[in-house]
Amino acid sequence: MAVQSSTHVQTGLILAASSSNSGKTTLSLGLQRLLTRRGLVVAPAKCGPDYIDPAFHAVASGAASINLDPWAMRPVDILSRSESHAFQSEFLFVEGVMGLFDGAAGGQGSTANLARILKLPVLLVLDVKGQAQTAAAIAQGLRRFDFDISIGGVLLNRVGSVAHEMLLREAFAKINLPVMGVVRSSEKLVLPSRHLGLIQANEHSELSDRIDDIADHVGQYVDLDAIIQLANSHTNTTENHSGALNSPFKLKPIGQRIAIARDEAFTFIYPHLLSDWQEQGAELSFFSPLQNEAPSLDADAIYLPGGYPELHLDALQQATTFRQRMEDAAARSKCIFAECGGYMVLGRSILSKQGCEYAMLNLLPVTTSFQDTKLKLGYRKLTHSSTLPWGESLTAHEFHYATVTWQGICEPLFNAHSAAGKDLGAMGQRIGSVHGSFAHIIAPA
Repeated sequence: MAVQSSTHVQTGLILAASSSNSGKTTLSLGLQRLLTRRGLVVAPAKCGPDYIDPAFHAVASGAASINLDPWAMRPVDILSRSESHAFQSEFLFVEGVMGLFDGAAGGQGSTANLARILKLPVLLVLDVKGQAQTAAAIAQGLRRFDFDISIGGVLLNRVGSVAHEMLLREAFAKINLPVMGVVRSSEKLVLPSRHLGLIQANEHSELSDRIDDIADHVGQYVDLDAIIQLANSHTNTTENHSGALNSPFKLKPIGQRIAIARDEAFTFIYPHLLSDWQEQGAELSFFSPLQNEAPSLDADAIYLPGGYPELHLDALQQATTFRQRMEDAAARSKCIFAECGGYMVLGRSILSKQGCEYAMLNLLPVTTSFQDTKLKLGYRKLTHSSTLPWGESLTAHEFHYATVTWQGICEPLFNAHSAAGKDLGAMGQRIGSVHGSFAHIIAPA
């Protein structure tokens, strides 16, 4: 279908950083809460393949957050998704990933590339602990590295004292880059984490109160008026791309009625995936394996997303109703699709960090382990010839520490390549209507 040619006004900014661990996510949560306190309707988004940060965004802003991935999604799809997402809001607030120019395939997946596509200004976070004037040199280098990126201001994080602040402000005045915040160090700006990132939003019983504390602290040190003015001064009138999502690059639903596992063990679901399926007419239902719930009997497809099954192995082993219904679904040739943690649950068993073996669904011949962990991380280009209702090429992301200790003979699900094109060989398994792999599917390639 042809892309529509009407125009759309988009106001907002991208919060980026010079490196990971600069405090970007915490400042993002504080700023979103401060903007909503001002009465602005915020549409939050996250650059790249992230499940955890968007859930925090939703609590901070009161609105659903989406992923905008410049490596895995076409520019026209990113524009369409951002326009649709921000249509009823006043402020598109995008949190970047890693350092500003860091990303797969020569920076294609970087925050900078997303800024080029969206034509939004960058508010740069710098961790200035242990440095003063050098911070301005770093910011100037980032600003001159690519003149297509507009760095409109900086937030200086972990500032130690008034004297430290004075040195910083003098240095940034020399390069004529506005300082829009000098945030002092505080224990309030620390969020707990585990091996795949932050502790998940649904694990914080008082998360909104925690974000209020963050906002109270950040609010003392940032110039919110200047930040809002930065976003408004760069308001862009862009071509409307809403027709793009009717293109073949929208991932087709795996069934008409899809039952989706969703609880503390199965949480890694891209919001755009569910909305795409619903917009194409699929009916979605949800169930909790941890509560021994089973997929709906009238579902013709079942989706087990990733998450943290390793934290709930005993409950999953004892979920007999869930197990029986999954066995019945496989016997009836209903489509079953699983990613990462969900794939591990489809397997024969999972070994805990302590070496205890827990029986899983045994629908695919694989045993996985958390005893000898090894990080697997990166974008993936996938090809397949399965009965899944997708084109033969897909973009995906892999991020896990689990290892495979035993794998039986069966058909591989995918053939995988890295973002740089390196052949990674076979990935995943399929038997009949049962499909699973460590890959998190993002979009058609």
